[in-house]
Amino acid sequence: MTDRQAIYKMLRGASLRCTAGRMALLETLITAQEPLTQEQLGTELSDTDLNKTTIYRALESFVEAGLVHKAYFRERTWYYELACNCGKVSCHPHFTCKKCGHTQCLKDVRVPVVEGLQPGYVVERQKIELHGLCPDCHNSEFFNKKTNRE
Repeated sequence: MTDRQAIYKMLRGASLRCTAGRMALLETLITAQEPLTQEQLGTELSDTDLNKTTIYRALESFVEAGLVHKAYFRERTWYYELACNCGKVSCHPHFTCKKCGHTQCLKDVRVPVVEGLQPGYVVERQKIELHGLCPDCHNSEFFNKKTNRE
Protein backbone atom coordinates (compact mmCIF):
# COMPACT_ATOMS: atom_id res chain seq x y z
CA MET A 1 0.00 0.00 0.00
CA THR A 2 1.41 3.42 -0.95
CA ASP A 3 1.57 6.30 1.51
CA ARG A 4 -1.32 8.00 -0.28
CA GLN A 5 -3.38 4.83 0.00
CA ALA A 6 -2.59 4.58 3.73
CA ILE A 7 -3.61 8.19 4.26
CA TYR A 8 -6.80 7.64 2.29
CA LYS A 9 -7.54 4.58 4.42
CA MET A 10 -6.89 6.56 7.65
CA LEU A 11 -9.34 9.28 6.62
CA ARG A 12 -12.02 6.85 5.43
CA GLY A 13 -11.60 4.77 8.59
CA ALA A 14 -12.29 7.92 10.62
CA SER A 15 -15.32 8.75 8.42
CA LEU A 16 -13.66 11.93 7.16
CA ARG A 17 -13.74 13.30 3.62
CA CYS A 18 -10.58 12.61 1.64
CA THR A 19 -9.71 16.04 0.27
CA ALA A 20 -6.32 16.86 -1.19
CA GLY A 21 -5.72 19.31 1.65
CA ARG A 22 -6.45 16.79 4.40
CA MET A 23 -4.28 14.22 2.70
CA ALA A 24 -1.40 16.72 2.41
CA LEU A 25 -1.81 17.70 6.06
CA LEU A 26 -1.71 14.09 7.25
CA GLU A 27 1.24 13.33 5.01
CA THR A 28 3.14 16.25 6.56
CA LEU A 29 2.39 14.99 10.07
CA ILE A 30 3.44 11.44 9.10
CA THR A 31 6.83 12.59 7.80
CA ALA A 32 7.48 15.08 10.62
CA GLN A 33 10.20 14.14 13.08
CA GLU A 34 8.52 16.06 15.90
CA PRO A 35 5.14 17.59 16.77
CA LEU A 36 4.27 20.66 14.67
CA THR A 37 2.24 23.80 15.28
CA GLN A 38 -0.54 25.00 13.01
CA GLU A 39 1.83 27.73 11.79
CA GLN A 40 4.62 25.24 11.04
CA LEU A 41 2.15 23.09 9.13
CA GLY A 42 1.07 26.15 7.15
CA THR A 43 4.69 26.87 6.26
CA GLU A 44 5.26 23.26 5.20
CA LEU A 45 2.11 23.39 3.05
CA SER A 46 2.68 26.87 1.62
CA ASP A 47 2.63 25.48 -1.93
CA THR A 48 -1.00 24.34 -1.45
CA ASP A 49 -4.15 26.40 -1.28
CA LEU A 50 -4.68 25.64 2.43
CA ASN A 51 -5.16 28.70 4.62
CA LYS A 52 -4.92 28.97 8.42
CA THR A 53 -8.62 28.42 8.96
CA THR A 54 -8.71 25.31 6.78
CA ILE A 55 -5.66 23.87 8.54
CA TYR A 56 -7.17 24.62 11.96
CA ARG A 57 -10.50 23.01 11.07
CA ALA A 58 -8.82 19.95 9.59
CA LEU A 59 -6.62 19.53 12.68
CA GLU A 60 -9.64 19.81 14.97
CA SER A 61 -11.51 17.20 12.93
CA PHE A 62 -8.43 14.92 13.08
CA VAL A 63 -8.26 15.36 16.87
CA GLU A 64 -11.96 14.65 17.27
CA ALA A 65 -11.63 11.54 15.08
CA GLY A 66 -8.61 10.31 17.05
CA LEU A 67 -6.13 10.49 14.14
CA VAL A 68 -4.10 13.33 15.65
CA HIS A 69 -3.64 14.58 19.16
CA LYS A 70 -2.41 17.72 20.79
CA ALA A 71 0.99 16.64 22.05
CA TYR A 72 1.75 19.66 24.24
CA PHE A 73 1.01 23.35 24.69
CA ARG A 74 3.85 25.88 24.72
CA GLU A 75 3.81 29.67 24.47
CA ARG A 76 0.05 29.72 23.82
CA THR A 77 0.41 27.28 20.91
CA TRP A 78 -0.60 23.63 20.49
CA TYR A 79 1.80 21.14 18.90
CA TYR A 80 0.16 18.31 16.95
CA GLU A 81 1.29 14.78 16.10
CA LEU A 82 -0.22 11.53 14.88
CA ALA A 83 -2.16 9.70 17.55
CA CYS A 84 -0.97 6.30 16.31
CA ASN A 85 2.36 6.98 18.03
CA CYS A 86 0.66 6.67 21.42
CA GLY A 87 -1.77 4.51 23.33
CA LYS A 88 -5.36 5.44 24.14
CA VAL A 89 -4.50 6.79 27.61
CA SER A 90 -0.77 7.43 27.64
CA CYS A 91 1.39 9.30 25.16
CA HIS A 92 5.10 8.79 24.69
CA PRO A 93 7.21 11.39 26.55
CA HIS A 94 8.57 14.53 24.91
CA PHE A 95 11.95 15.97 25.88
CA THR A 96 12.59 19.71 25.49
CA CYS A 97 16.11 21.10 25.75
CA LYS A 98 16.23 24.21 27.92
CA LYS A 99 19.22 25.53 25.98
CA CYS A 100 18.41 25.03 22.27
CA GLY A 101 14.62 24.69 22.69
CA HIS A 102 14.37 21.60 20.48
CA THR A 103 11.68 19.08 21.45
CA GLN A 104 12.18 15.43 20.66
CA CYS A 105 9.65 12.60 20.75
CA LEU A 106 10.86 9.72 22.89
CA LYS A 107 8.78 7.03 21.17
CA ASP A 108 10.85 4.14 22.56
CA VAL A 109 10.52 5.31 26.19
CA ARG A 110 7.62 3.76 28.09
CA VAL A 111 6.13 5.42 31.14
CA PRO A 112 3.60 3.52 33.25
CA VAL A 113 0.14 5.02 33.59
CA VAL A 114 -0.26 6.78 36.92
CA GLU A 115 -1.79 4.72 39.71
CA GLY A 116 -3.02 5.40 43.22
CA LEU A 117 -5.20 8.45 42.58
CA GLN A 118 -7.88 9.12 45.15
CA PRO A 119 -11.42 8.03 44.19
CA GLY A 120 -13.19 10.48 41.93
CA TYR A 121 -10.23 11.27 39.67
CA VAL A 122 -10.58 9.97 36.12
CA VAL A 123 -7.47 10.07 33.92
CA GLU A 124 -8.43 10.63 30.30
CA ARG A 125 -4.93 11.17 28.92
CA GLN A 126 -1.47 11.13 30.44
CA LYS A 127 1.22 13.34 28.92
CA ILE A 128 4.81 13.44 30.09
CA GLU A 129 7.10 16.36 29.29
CA LEU A 130 10.74 16.20 30.26
CA HIS A 131 12.97 19.27 30.37
CA GLY A 132 16.74 19.46 30.59
CA LEU A 133 19.73 19.40 28.24
CA CYS A 134 19.81 17.42 25.01
CA PRO A 135 23.00 15.42 24.31
CA ASP A 136 24.43 18.11 22.00
CA CYS A 137 23.89 20.95 24.48
CA HIS A 138 25.04 18.84 27.44
CA ASN A 139 28.24 17.90 25.61
CA SER A 140 28.93 21.50 24.58
CA GLU A 141 28.32 22.71 28.14
CA PHE A 142 30.57 19.97 29.53
CA PHE A 143 33.26 20.84 26.96
CA ASN A 144 33.04 24.57 27.80
CA LYS A 145 33.36 23.89 31.56
CA LYS A 146 36.33 21.56 30.98
CA THR A 147 38.05 24.09 28.68
CA ASN A 148 37.54 26.94 31.17
CA ARG A 149 39.18 24.92 33.98
CA GLU A 150 42.32 24.23 31.98
